[in-house]
Amino acid sequence: MRAQSFAAAALLIAVAGCAGNQGSQPQTGDTRFVAGDGKITLFQAADRKVAPSVEGETLDGGTASLAAHKGKVVVLNFWASWCAPCRAEAPVLKDISAKTKAGGVEFLGVDFKDRKADALAFERSHQSGYPSIFDQPGKVALSFQGTVPPAAIPSTLIIDRQGRIAARALGAVKYNDLLAAVTKVRDER
Repeated sequence: MRAQSFAAAALLIAVAGCAGNQGSQPQTGDTRFVAGDGKITLFQAADRKVAPSVEGETLDGGTASLAAHKGKVVVLNFWASWCAPCRAEAPVLKDISAKTKAGGVEFLGVDFKDRKADALAFERSHQSGYPSIFDQPGKVALSFQGTVPPAAIPSTLIIDRQGRIAARALGAVKYNDLLAAVTKVRDER
């Protein structure tokens, strides 16, 4: 009974932590989670912050890192199998990843606060075509504290060729919005 009470309290805290309104968007260093609307915020080159070192074990047992994609644009998507908007945006990410890969854009997922079996089932179902780091404890998300944190699930960050955070979307991204943002960052000189 005690374990059930603890699990129920933890679930209640997690759900409450994901709620919020757009008026309370996080500032630099704020790691609270808020509801996202999927709108993409592009940052001017002079205002961009360097992305932290991101690396970890992938769901398939390999390793992935931002450093492995140095000089390329990287779309970093934070997701979880328990997240309905993540399931809804999965086909968008898969298609844009395939469409932009030849142009030097790489996609990397970060499975956040999830059970590995559930994450693997999600991957089998959606077949994203790109790797995802298994980040059950949330260390990758926390590494963005002090820069531009992924403050919702899902969240998407676009990292420019210089390793700086060029854009962020909180919530499920829309196809045309993400494609336009990725193309804009990719085409920068």
